[in-house]
Amino acid sequence: MIPRYTLPEMAAVFSDTARFGRYLEIELLATEAHAAIGIVPVADAATCRANAPVVDEAFVRAVDERERVTDHDVAAFVDVVQAAIGTPAGAWIHYGLTSSDVVDTAWCWMLRDACDLLLGAADDLLRTLVRLARQHRDTVMIGRTHGIHAEPTTFGAKVALWALQVDRDRTRLRAARHTVAVCKLSGAVGTFSNIDPAIEAHVAAALALAPVPATQVIARDRHAEFLYACASVGSTMELIAVELRHLQRTEVREVQEGFKVGQKGSSAMPHKRNPISAETITGLSRVLRGNLQAGMQDVALWHERDISHSSVERVVLPDSALLAYYVLRRMTRLLDDLQVFPDRMLSNLWSSHGLVFSQPVLLGLVQAGLTRDEAYRIVQDNAGRAWDEGCSFRELLDADKRVVVPASVLDDAFDLSRSVRHAGRGVDALDDLAFNAE
Repeated sequence: MIPRYTLPEMAAVFSDTARFGRYLEIELLATEAHAAIGIVPVADAATCRANAPVVDEAFVRAVDERERVTDHDVAAFVDVVQAAIGTPAGAWIHYGLTSSDVVDTAWCWMLRDACDLLLGAADDLLRTLVRLARQHRDTVMIGRTHGIHAEPTTFGAKVALWALQVDRDRTRLRAARHTVAVCKLSGAVGTFSNIDPAIEAHVAAALALAPVPATQVIARDRHAEFLYACASVGSTMELIAVELRHLQRTEVREVQEGFKVGQKGSSAMPHKRNPISAETITGLSRVLRGNLQAGMQDVALWHERDISHSSVERVVLPDSALLAYYVLRRMTRLLDDLQVFPDRMLSNLWSSHGLVFSQPVLLGLVQAGLTRDEAYRIVQDNAGRAWDEGCSFRELLDADKRVVVPASVLDDAFDLSRSVRHAGRGVDALDDLAFNAE
């Protein structure tokens, strides 16, 4: 992933030094497990641990150099580790293992840790959403369907629905974490032909991973589930971002992204304050969905394994974790700094001359005894005139002799507070979330 969208805490999970450090720990644990069952001399296992190399940039360079000879990254890694430990103890490194035992276990370990970071970021975003929803529980605005004024709602209700969707993303991330927090050290085709199952159990317990049956590789539907959880996060962030982009349009201007001192919205037009965070999030969500497609194609491998998945995963797994984490953090920052304009929301609501109350008027006429079609045509005729002529919908109804209802019926139909009297139910649902969001 390019540095622009990389946050250091997630990048640290997938760095070369971190990856090789995980490889080394898996190898050392396996060696110690072999010693525990009497295959490796205890003294040699202790020497392996004591003489294990420091995994730093120099170590990474050494592996890269060795790979130019071996043309195999794990074999190069093993050679460098064995050379650092020395003989005879170093010869026990990688005993009974195949490359995928180490690589797949390390991948799942990394993905589990990535899920923990993603869950933490989702929690933080959810707290921001809950705060914003409660703050604007009674901030009335127009609801829109097909981009057209529909009926009144509240900004709090809108944000509450975002929060509930983020909570569902947390559920998906937790499920993905459970699915990927596994390991396998069962040898070349997964049959434990040259390694005792006790080795796998020992390493699994030490890393808090679950041992699972496998071929030479851990089944890739697990990795695809992780990518789906990341893509789902991206789609939720895009849902929020697209709405915020619409609400920031000049002719709408009901919200606005924060604009810091010294910031420039355009290199050419000094007046511009563009929705850059929302637009960036929208774009990155497309990458996340594309990565999911690649991950789904990795599920079907030849026989007990091939490496068609390997090159793909080196890109899409860390990139998806990095991007999902980035868009969660970027959205949190956007919403923390979001400016909300309640007066503008009310102004926009009333700009359609009261047409947003057409449904309660329709229902009032039906209650007065008109057929639904008769009532619909009356309301539709007057609504069209109000819009075309720029005049009051209520005044047109008052003047229409076909509208034979008491004034109180229309008063109730045009009562804004009546329209949004239940709009807070979504905000109330946030009380059931599984953490204290205050």
